Amino acid sequence: MASNGSATPDDAEKIQSSLLACQKLGQSEDASDVARILVIYTGGTIGMVTFDGVYKPRPNCMVDKLKTMPIFHCVDSRHVLKEEEKDEFLILQRIATDKRTVIYKVIEFDPLLDSSNMSTTQWIDIAKCIQDNYSSYDGFVVLHGTDTMAYTASALSFMCENLGKAVILTGSQIPIYETRSDGRDNFLNSLIVAGNYNIPEVLICFGDKVFRGNRSTKWDTGAFSAFTSPNISPLATLEVNIQVDWQAVFRNSALEPFRIETRLCPNVALLRLFPGITTQTVRAFLQPPVQGVVIQTYGAGNAPNSEGLMSLFRDASRFGVLMINISQCSRGDVRAEYETGLILTEAGVIQGGDMTAEAALCKLYYILGKEDWSTDKRKKMLGRSLRGEMTVVTEKDSAITESEFIYSFAKFISINTKEEILKVKNSIYPNLMCWAAKANDIPCLRYLQDQGGNIGAENQDGRTPLHIACRVGHINVVQHLLESGASVHQKDCRGETPLVDAVEAEHVDIIKLLVKTGAHLTLSQDVIAVRMCSAAAANNKRAISAWLTAGANPNCHDYDCRTPLHVAVTLNRENIVSLLLESGAKIDLQDAFGLSPKSIAENLKLEGILKMFESKSGSATVS
Repeated sequence: MASNGSATPDDAEKIQSSLLACQKLGQSEDASDVARILVIYTGGTIGMVTFDGVYKPRPNCMVDKLKTMPIFHCVDSRHVLKEEEKDEFLILQRIATDKRTVIYKVIEFDPLLDSSNMSTTQWIDIAKCIQDNYSSYDGFVVLHGTDTMAYTASALSFMCENLGKAVILTGSQIPIYETRSDGRDNFLNSLIVAGNYNIPEVLICFGDKVFRGNRSTKWDTGAFSAFTSPNISPLATLEVNIQVDWQAVFRNSALEPFRIETRLCPNVALLRLFPGITTQTVRAFLQPPVQGVVIQTYGAGNAPNSEGLMSLFRDASRFGVLMINISQCSRGDVRAEYETGLILTEAGVIQGGDMTAEAALCKLYYILGKEDWSTDKRKKMLGRSLRGEMTVVTEKDSAITESEFIYSFAKFISINTKEEILKVKNSIYPNLMCWAAKANDIPCLRYLQDQGGNIGAENQDGRTPLHIACRVGHINVVQHLLESGASVHQKDCRGETPLVDAVEAEHVDIIKLLVKTGAHLTLSQDVIAVRMCSAAAANNKRAISAWLTAGANPNCHDYDCRTPLHVAVTLNRENIVSLLLESGAKIDLQDAFGLSPKSIAENLKLEGILKMFESKSGSATVS
């Protein structure tokens, strides 16, 4: 600086250099806080334009149109772009709640497709595009038609192995360029979620919800909320605040890099059973080259009790055809609670739990494409949750197993009596007591009781410590709880008492103790009959004994008027038949088809069972 206070040329140059350095520093800071998203535009309504009154795809117009819409391209933020990015990337206006500025590049498929024309070829193209650009982008948005979006999302979820970034599919019911369109919100939300929330799954973003892709299905052709996830809640809701259910997010646990699987077997099919379906139809359906079949059955996985059909399924399984059983119902899962469902399993059909049809079919594409997998491994993987596509119920040990933590936590929250802490205490103590019951820790239970714990308090599932102790089989804990005044009649959220837990876990000694204390079965007779029939079908004598010990009527019947004895005779379960006869089961009760256990045994020529009927005729005939 000159002595008179004026700036010299050298000083001006230094100031200019300093300003440029500051600008570059600011740009580098901004750039470090930028999320780069690749948009893969495959087609669909979202990018269509109107020709002659109908929507049609128009190539090479998406980016130019988006540039004219300030919500999709904020030119004031171009400083966050690198010089080489300025011609290719668009910028979302960053708002206060965004963690990062989202910039995105659009890759357009040629030709653009209506999603009805999607096939495995396009799935592979999308997966390869993700793989080729995986290291360069923080997330991916796939613009796709709605009709087959759930299929593509399901397929990509399996094809993208060890995925660590968000892949979000979205589209719209009305093109994004129309004055009134759901496409703008869907696309905008997808970009924001992909750039600001690391949900490492293949997702569908539609109608202010983010769903797991392989759990989704299109359920409405005309609503803006066209998609639903019938068996799990959305992973995120996009309202005033964006709420992510992080506990529900599926995370890959393999210590391996991202890769894609492009070997997809096309020889798969979807068979929906219907009343009157013939063996000829199914036989034709199962002919080569079919290698995998999704069988949509009735209700909880039931099929016609036809030996012809079952024989076809057994033969197909023997020849290596993979078959998976899912329900025709949108909600619920497949369970072998009825004889017809169990027979399917015994014929080699794998239970598909609560998978959607789209997920089950795409899972077959993927698993059958694994040519290096044996048939046994394929079957094992088909029944396992690979990407969160099905609910698998497992018995997991509590994450808290040390009684010291329970003591410490109880002591901590008991030292403060403020109203807020009391509310926390009332919320936490039931879980602590349930944990103590599961851990077989009576001293801990006593301590919690001394600190004010309610022995009958319910956890979030309405279950008490007595429910837990009866389920895991700790008879000493059950004894302590009963002596402390625990109620044997308290019901959980399923409407079931501790006695049912003891019965289902087959703890006969606990059942006797509960019955002695006054416990009795409160389930309806048809529900008890279904569970006993299922136990009879599974040849589970101990389970039948547990139900009988709890006071179940051996002659209870299901909706088809079948008793456990009907099922046991049909499947030639002699040990079950013997137990039921000793308990007073009647051999002449007719089911809805006019068949009695005796007539079934005669028709099937079951000599052993017929001899049992003769020897027990006094106690096993109709009174």
